Formats: sequence, structure tokens, C-alpha cells
Amino acid sequence: MNIKDTIEKVPGGLMVVPLLLGASLNTIDQMHIPAVMNVLKFLGAPQTEEGFYEFLRIGGFSQELFKDSALVLIALFLFCVGSQMNLRVGGKALKKGVLLTGSKYFAGVAVGMAFGYFFDPMSGLFGLSTLALIAGMTNSNSGMYAALTGKFGNRSDVGGLSILAINDGPFLTLVALGVLGTAFPMISFIAVLLPIGIGMLLGNLDPKIREFLKPGESITIPFFAFALGAGMDLANFFNPAVLAGGLTLAILTFVCSAGMGILMFKLFKEKSFIAPISEASTAGNAAATPAAVAAAAAVAVGAGAMTQTEFEAIQNIVPIATAQISISTITTSLLCPLGVILMDKYQRKRGIDGTREDLGLNKDKSTPEAKHVVND
Repeated sequence: MNIKDTIEKVPGGLMVVPLLLGASLNTIDQMHIPAVMNVLKFLGAPQTEEGFYEFLRIGGFSQELFKDSALVLIALFLFCVGSQMNLRVGGKALKKGVLLTGSKYFAGVAVGMAFGYFFDPMSGLFGLSTLALIAGMTNSNSGMYAALTGKFGNRSDVGGLSILAINDGPFLTLVALGVLGTAFPMISFIAVLLPIGIGMLLGNLDPKIREFLKPGESITIPFFAFALGAGMDLANFFNPAVLAGGLTLAILTFVCSAGMGILMFKLFKEKSFIAPISEASTAGNAAATPAAVAAAAAVAVGAGAMTQTEFEAIQNIVPIATAQISISTITTSLLCPLGVILMDKYQRKRGIDGTREDLGLNKDKSTPEAKHVVND
């Protein structure tokens, strides 16, 4: 049975499919069907605090892995991601990585700030929150970026991924929310980001540790995705407002990220715009960012930097933000390849070969198109 291959046919499948499965099972659990509860009671399952029987809360290793493991597994994922952040980056790759990461980040923050100004930052237009916008817009799908730039881009485009890896996880989202006035004391940043820092340190000190931890980037995803889903109601995905919010998030991510990236590439005299469009996506693992932000908020409450009311407001939007980000992941996974293909055709008509490192020009510079690019 080609289960894994089938799952990976879905955009962001390793994240989205387990998340939806977990949400489906949790939805059935929350219906408290008498026949199901009677079977669980007969088997000796423990009663929940509310007096029900749920198969995702039967205790033991099963509950720890499938219901309560999200934060632990996200922390492990961030540790493994950090270990892959290579500090040795070539000059041009470094330049492109900084331009792409910076443009995507500032596009996300700008949209988040504008949204928070004109709408309710917790649940505004289509139920979108500032948290969902920034988390979805500042995290890009590294795997898809590598695949698209590997085929349509050049070596420095692919090399920029070493810097783009910074936007994996909650770091930039936490920084942005801090800029927007959300109270996160320094200990909140340390508590959430320490796994990334330690992973980065070990991965750069010893290449064998980096190689050892590399599988953790993908192995942990379906497990924490299922656990995140196990805390969600499937109805969230079919709520018209949530669906509209997710599609809006996807369009904003693609248009604003690609547009800002292309603008920055133009300002810095880059001829090919394959890379900016390749990174104009929402990462599948970005769906874990709202939960990580909620964990940081819990630390902030303990430190007295955030009120219980503010913390509960963040907790309440986590399931909706997670669903909207998942919808955006699927949608941008379709938009980015289409956008890259169209840009590649457009550039080649103008004599620009995005796979070449030497200004992206074709070898034959005698054509009118190529001469125009040279003189541009």
C-alpha cells in the first residue's frame, strides 16, 4: 500500500492529512456517542473530568502521544530544524536569503499591522486574526522552495534556503507580535526558542550531528500534526468564515510575499524572479506556530507580563488560526508552482534563463531580447 505516496500528493500532506485525521477523531469524541462511550466504559477507560469517555483520552502512552504530545513534539521539531541552519553561506546565496527572508517578514508584519488597525486583531475580517496572518505569511514552505528553485532557479537561489530556514517555526511571529505590542517578556522568547538555538549550535559544531538530526525535520511533523488536530473540531474547516479566512490568507501570502520579494530583487539588480515567487507560500509546519505562541503566552502569564484574559483570548483563536493556516498551506502550494511556471515563461521570452548564475542571461546575447536585458 502506497500510503505515504498518497499522503504526499496532497499539498503539505504530511502536516495537513494527520491534522485532519486528528480533528476528525476528536470531533467524533466530542459528540459523545453513547455506543462508543459504553464500549470504552466496558473496557475500563477512565472518565474525563466532564464525566464522559473518549478514546483519545484513555491515558497511558496512547493519550500522551496522540492527544497531549503537540508541544513536546513541536519543540523536538524546532530542535531538529535549528540543527540544519548552516552558518556557512556563500555571498550571493547569503544576499538572496536575506532579501527573501526580510521581504517576506516585512510583508507579513505590514499586513498584520494594517489588519490590526482596521479590524479586530483577534477575530476580524472572515475570522482572521493578526496571529494567523503573521504566522501564515512569515513562514514559507522550504521543501517546495527547494524543489522549484532546483528546477527553475540557479545555485544561489537554492543556497538562499540556508537563510530562509530562519522563518521556520515561531521566532519571527513572536518578534512581530512583540513589535505590535503583545507583551512577551524575554523569558518567553528564551523558553520557546532555546531548542532552535541549541540545535543550531550543535549542528554547526558537528556535521555528523546535523546529519543525525535531519530526519527529525520530517519524522516529527505527522505526529505533532495529529496531536494538534486532536485538539480541534473538524467543523472549523467547514465553517464558511474560516474557509474564507484561509483563502484570503493564501491570496495575501502569495501576492504580498511575491510582490515584495520581486521589488527587493529589482532594487538589488537581480534579473531573475524565480526565487521570490518560489517562497510566496505558507509552510505546512506554520500550523504549529499558533500553539507555540500560546505556549509563550503561558510563560508570559506566569511572569505577570500578560493578563489571564489576554492569554485566554490567544488560546481561543489557536484552533481557528491553525485551520486557516492549513487552508492557506494547501492553496499556496498550488499557486506557487503555477506562478513560477508563468514567470519562467515570461523571463525566457525576454532572454532571461533563471537557471544561469551569470545575471540569468542566455548564452546567445545577440538576440534583441538579450540585448535589452543587458542594457536594462
